[in-house]
Amino acid sequence: MTGLAGALAKAIAADGRAVVAAIAAGSGSVPREAGAWMIVSASGQIGTIGGGHLEHEAARLAREANAGSTPAATWLVRFPLAARLGQCCGGVATVAFAVVDAEMPWLDLAGACERTSTACAIVHRLGEPAGAPHRVVVTSETARGSLGRASLDAAAVVAARARLAPGGATGLVEVDGASLFVHVVRPHAFDVALFGNGHVGRALVQVLGALPCRVRWVDEREHDFPASVPENVEIVATDAPTAEVADAPRGAYVIVMTHSHGLDFDIVEAALERDDWAYLGLIGSKSK
Repeated sequence: MTGLAGALAKAIAADGRAVVAAIAAGSGSVPREAGAWMIVSASGQIGTIGGGHLEHEAARLAREANAGSTPAATWLVRFPLAARLGQCCGGVATVAFAVVDAEMPWLDLAGACERTSTACAIVHRLGEPAGAPHRVVVTSETARGSLGRASLDAAAVVAARARLAPGGATGLVEVDGASLFVHVVRPHAFDVALFGNGHVGRALVQVLGALPCRVRWVDEREHDFPASVPENVEIVATDAPTAEVADAPRGAYVIVMTHSHGLDFDIVEAALERDDWAYLGLIGSKSK
């Protein structure tokens, strides 16, 4: 799954600008949690804030902002789901819309965090005039970008790091006389090493594509991989699948379902030489 920064950079490179729509806050029953996001550009949409009428309306507003002369700013829209959208869940979702029309240093840092599985917070200043700096990315160790003045930048970093701490989450804050949307972006929840691209492997990959994980899909049958896979899936076509076991990250979920009993045995044997898996599973009959 391409993360927020990667998807945003890709959309900007293709279309020149894009709109991020993210759940900033919710009360009552709402489709997604704070921090859930989607990106809308001329090429289409990536991600989801829960589907239904909420996502339909948010996507419409994002397309209008993307196609019009809306400046590169961030603003909020409050959606009472029952009264405004007719959704039976009945809660209230506040969505932050952010127009981004150029790759900026803060986006470079967010992308680097994504590639290294480092948690970060993208801080947006709400209601700032066009042309003013109004975004900064904060990690536990560094920050990049600006909200317009040094005192506000310092206060935003403190607020963002509080949100990055264990138990912290995406939300709206008021600091130094400014309203901020602090969008916490955490790394993928888990890694999967999947061996085998048969029909069960192909079906499992589609399920994993909807989950917050990274998947390395390994098989020696290069031509049996499908033409397209979910964005969180990396295809590894290799003549030596067993050797890939050593490169799997600590805490990974290892799933073995190749076309060969002998190869399955070798992969499981190599995996059992390590003791740092979250899970190791083999598909097969009881006798196997």
